Amino acid sequence: MNLHQFRFVREAVRQNFNLTEAAKALYTSQPGVSKAIIELEDELGVEIFTRHGKRVRSMTEPGRIILASIERILQEVESLKRIGKDYAAQDQGNLVIAATHTQARYSLPAAIAEFKRRYPKVHLSILQGSPSQVAEMVIHDQADVAIATEGLSNYKELVSLPCFTWHHVAVMPDDHPLLERKQLSLDDLSQYPLITYENAFAGRTKINDAFRLRGLQPDIVLEAIDADVIKTYVELGLGVGIMADIAFNGDRDRHLRAMPVGHLFGSNVTRVALKQGAYLRGYVYTLVELLSPSMNRKLIEQALKGESESYEL
Repeated sequence: MNLHQFRFVREAVRQNFNLTEAAKALYTSQPGVSKAIIELEDELGVEIFTRHGKRVRSMTEPGRIILASIERILQEVESLKRIGKDYAAQDQGNLVIAATHTQARYSLPAAIAEFKRRYPKVHLSILQGSPSQVAEMVIHDQADVAIATEGLSNYKELVSLPCFTWHHVAVMPDDHPLLERKQLSLDDLSQYPLITYENAFAGRTKINDAFRLRGLQPDIVLEAIDADVIKTYVELGLGVGIMADIAFNGDRDRHLRAMPVGHLFGSNVTRVALKQGAYLRGYVYTLVELLSPSMNRKLIEQALKGESESYEL
């Protein structure tokens, strides 16, 4: 057996058992992929995939166990490669960060600026997506680090560490009637059209739950994936925005006013996620420490090895 066979099996699963697509992803031929997988099955004495004719349909029960071993082996191979690169060049290389728009726009800049001051030779890339997309990027080795509020702690393949706590604010034009209230209630907000995040983003689940538990049906007229869009349509008079407080700046957003609504929707924790058991170059630890000041390299290493309890702020 060899690493090529392992990569073919893994990619076949990633491509939903489409060997043609798996071959394209690995820059090889479909017959070659099929032959290599069959040879591996013959050597192991079990079928990894169930088939209908020549088409792969799903995984067998032993195939799932084999895949788990293959994932661990390939991860260790990648770790060996990174160790070599790390000791060859301690202060240079590539670092890919996967983040939601709000985190990329409002949370990352200060950390990135300090990181580049310390590691000017490291090339940074920022990939944006939904919480589930950025998690998958790290799981599939397309990114080194993910940062988001929703969902990162739901993946067994990831170790997620807390960065900071934030709350929602209600954003409105500077002449809005709600500004006369000392403190907003859910009843107040339900009287106006609302603009907020799509369901997968930035604490939207807590917003939904708060109205549901109060027996109210909010009039959400527009959903967006980032705060800049929310503010744009609030300025146009379409409704009251509910968004992350980290995305509002009174000096920059001069035509808008913000009122705290954390007492209605609770607190939210932005988290940074790393792949379980991954080998990280030294500067990746620095970035995580900048994003999550409560962490240090020793704690991060313990978390990656599964030697620690879950960390919370």
